[in-house]
Amino acid sequence: MKQSRLHIRTITLRDANTFIHQQHRHHKPVTGHKFSLSVIDDEGRVRGVATIGRPVARHRDDGATVEVTRVATDGCPNACSALYGAAWRAAKALGYERLGTYTLVSEPGTSLRAAGWRQVHVVRGRSWSAPSRRRHDAHPLEDKVLWEPL
Repeated sequence: MKQSRLHIRTITLRDANTFIHQQHRHHKPVTGHKFSLSVIDDEGRVRGVATIGRPVARHRDDGATVEVTRVATDGCPNACSALYGAAWRAAKALGYERLGTYTLVSEPGTSLRAAGWRQVHVVRGRSWSAPSRRRHDAHPLEDKVLWEPL
C-alpha cells in the first residue's frame, strides 16, 4: 500500500489538545500556546499535532525563544519529523531566533534527528514540588534531553 503524502496545517489549541489527550504517551494537554500545527494525510485525517509555546525554563524565556511543548501522532510514519521541521520553519517565519524541545533520555530522538535537530544537553529530571508549594507530579521525573534545530 502506498503511503499517503503528509501536509502541514494550522490547528486550534482545542483540537490539538483533544488529539494530545487521545494519543500522547505520558503528558496531558497543554494550557496555552503561541501556535499549533497538525499534519494531515491526503484524505484530510489528522495524523499528528504539535503545540509550540513559551519555554518552560525561565532562563530560556527571553522573548526570542519558543518551545515545542507537545508532539503527538497516531503512529503515522514521518509525522513527527514533519511536525518538528514545520515548527522550526514557522517559528523562524514569525521572527523567533531559537526553538527547543525536550525528550526523555529513554526516548531515542529519531524523529528529531531526521528533522535536522541536535542534542544540546541533558537536564536533570526533578519534581516541581517544593516544601513551600507541594505539587503532585503527573509527569515522568527522569532526565531529559534538550534539542534544538541546526
